[in-house]
Parts: sequence; structure tokens; C-alpha cells
Amino acid sequence: MDYRWPQELTDLAEEAASWVSEATADLFTIDDSWLVGYSEEFTLRLGERGWIGMCWPVEAGGDGRPEVERFVVTEQLLLGGAPMASSFFPDRQIGPVLLTYGTPEQQAQFLPEMRAGRSRWCIGMSEPDAGSDVAAIGTTAVRDGDRFIVNGQKIWTSGAATANWCYLICRTDPDAPPHKGMSELIVSMDTPGVEVRPIRDASGDAHFNEVYFDEVAVPVKHLVGELNNSFSQTMRQLEHERGGIDRLASNQRLYLDMKDRADTSDPLVRQRMARIETGYRIGRDMVLRNVLRQTPFPQYSAVTKTWCTEFEQEVSRFVGDVAGAETMLANRVSRNVVYAPAYTIMGGTTQILRNIIGERILRLPREPRG
Repeated sequence: MDYRWPQELTDLAEEAASWVSEATADLFTIDDSWLVGYSEEFTLRLGERGWIGMCWPVEAGGDGRPEVERFVVTEQLLLGGAPMASSFFPDRQIGPVLLTYGTPEQQAQFLPEMRAGRSRWCIGMSEPDAGSDVAAIGTTAVRDGDRFIVNGQKIWTSGAATANWCYLICRTDPDAPPHKGMSELIVSMDTPGVEVRPIRDASGDAHFNEVYFDEVAVPVKHLVGELNNSFSQTMRQLEHERGGIDRLASNQRLYLDMKDRADTSDPLVRQRMARIETGYRIGRDMVLRNVLRQTPFPQYSAVTKTWCTEFEQEVSRFVGDVAGAETMLANRVSRNVVYAPAYTIMGGTTQILRNIIGERILRLPREPRG
């Protein structure tokens, strides 16, 4: 297999790498930048550069560029540690979902602000009793004239403390079966009754949040797609979330910066490095299959995310071993080591994804339900 890019994509990658270096020179760079790197200034620069929503249709305000070009640019943003968290959810998930299910009015209202880097979003999905099991959510939205009244709680909501809008998955028919009766609403985060409580993790970061909804009024016009039938929409959104390059390259820059410190005279160290560098190429090929829509079966993103996030944990173990005692100090390596368990939890746990792979892809018998 020839892994070389066509020349135009090689040129784009070089252009993106150079631009990231210049655009962050007076700001900062960070590992896991798509999740924890919040910089309004950089987001505006990214919007001005045209690299938010670059693949959206021209008639929707995008540039209509191929998805593979977004892959090339995003990989360089990640490798450059660009603080892109404020733009990532709109670009990766919310924009594409609105393009598929949103009304023309919703698209006209929300997409231009996303594209320009002037609106920040979070996704209200996980709950204390419904993590990877989306069908178990209990946050309710009850129709009251021209509005819904929302009550409930979300948790592990990345970026909620800085978001303008929440893309909320909620239950609108409590009597329907678990996979039915759910809907998706766009909620303004400054609506009375919305409360955000940051959660500080072991690395010291607080991008995760709890979000409480107490009698929150949401206009009916902010319903996205079909009432009581959003499960397939949510699954489509998770395909965007689980199958991207962000699930592979979160800490790749750290590996590249640390590899020269490794003792390559040790054959076991060389073997680990070979496994990591081979693993990156395998994961990259998996992501590209998603990007190019050449996956061999539905829900291939479950395979992609499982491989890629377990790979990121292997990277973390390696750089921790290379740094040795320095890992006990406050630095990039120690931050990654304590954060690494989250890779296989957020966005759907590895255990759940392996069940999906076994039951829905390999058609293995389901485990007995106790």
C-alpha cells in the first residue's frame, strides 16, 4: 500500500503546519488540544483562515472542500498543539448534524457564527446514571405551548463553562421504549435555570462539567429533527465523534518530542517505538476509511475509537517510562500519564465499544442480561 499523499495534500499539510506555528506563536500550545485548549483568539483566527466548516456545502456557507482536506488540516492542528477546543465540537459534530437534520432557519441562525469562530458549543449527552448508554438518559423536556420545559442533569459535559449553546439530548416521551421518545434541543446556556459546575480532574484541568437544568424554557423552534425519534440522529453524531483523527493524535506530539530521549540501544525500547509508530499508521488508516467512507461495515467507528484510544494509552505509558522520575513532577508527561485513563472512557467506553464490535459487527451472541 502506498501511504504517500498526492502532492496537493502534502502541500496542504505543510501549509497547515506552518500556519499553526505562526498562529500560536503569541498564544500557547497544549497536548489534547482539541479537548482542553480553549483560546477565543485562536478560534477567531481559525475562522478567518476558513478552517472551521471547510467541508460544509457552499450553499450553507462552507467551502465545499473534500473531507480528506479537513483530515489533513486537523492532523496538523493536533500535532501543533493548537488550542482548538472552542471550535472543535461545532466543526466536528454540531455543524454536520444541523446540516443533516436542522431546519433552514436553524442553519441560517447557527452555522455562520460557528464558521466564523464566534459561537462555542457543548454537548449535553452523558448523565450520572447514563454514561455510554445513551438510551438510559432521564433529562426531560415537556411541551408547554411554544416552548419545552427542561429538567435534569448532565455530567462530563466538555466545555460547558465557556459554551454559548448546549446541544441537548433529552427525553420527550417518558412512556416510550428506551430507544424511543428522545429528542434533541438547542439550549442557550444563559437561559435562567441553567447551572454549570466545573469538575477538576486529576491533571488539574476543568474542561469537564456538571450541568443542571431547572425549569429551563427552550423554544420549540430549537427542536432539531424529529420529535421523539432522535436516537438515530444521536448515533449519527457519535459516528462523527468516535471516528476522527482526534482519537489518535491527542498525545502524538508528546511522543514525537520525547522519542529522541529514549534509549534506543535497548532492543525492547526499539520494539516499543516500532509498535507505536506502526500503531499510528494503522490508526490513521482506520480514520481515513471513515473520512473517505470506505469502511467495510456499519459502526466501523467503534473499531477505530477502540484501537486509537488504546494506542494513545500506550503512548502515555511509553513517554512516562522515558521520562522516568521526572514523571513525578508537574510537567507535560505527568499530565498525560494521569489523564490517559480518560481516553478509553470519554465518547463511549472501550467495554461498550467492544460489545458493539462483538454483537453488531461480528454477530456474536449477546451476553446474558442479568
